[in-house]
Amino acid sequence: MDGNALCRRLREDAHVDTPVLMITARDTLDDKLKGFEHGADDYLVKPFALKEVEARLIALHRRHTGHSIQHTLSAGALTLDPRTLRVSYRGQDVKLPPKCLRLLEVIMTQPDKVHTRDELEHAVWGDKQQSSDTLRTHMHVLRRALTQAGGMDPLETVHGMGYRLAVDSAAPPRDAAANRDR
Repeated sequence: MDGNALCRRLREDAHVDTPVLMITARDTLDDKLKGFEHGADDYLVKPFALKEVEARLIALHRRHTGHSIQHTLSAGALTLDPRTLRVSYRGQDVKLPPKCLRLLEVIMTQPDKVHTRDELEHAVWGDKQQSSDTLRTHMHVLRRALTQAGGMDPLETVHGMGYRLAVDSAAPPRDAAANRDR
């Protein structure tokens, strides 16, 4: 299987969004365009310098994890400033332990995406946990804190799959007076 076929299978069949850097001797514009068309995120033609490969991999990783620009993450009425670790939900400050902050940050970088247990555990603990109770316990703490601050839980469990931030649930409440005038 060539790189284009592998990349296409990763994207279309396995639904994997891992960043892909194609390193190849194929150097025509058509070859490069095919690589991007099949799902490559970057394309590097041989010969290359290892320093360039390293720089491109670091850049891909930063973009994929949402760390290329340190800015406030927001989804509806939920905000997280990764620099100060300040969380606010529906105008209320939310105090969270470090692991819950990291869970929220991972989920908020791609709010509509379903984040799997393996993905969340790897992002927070660096490896899969022995028991699903660890993640479940931290999600419970996170949900409880958000519910206490905002009156509702913006996190959605996708049974058998993982968790996602329900952006509609994170939206600020509508002004009742404004709704009556419509």
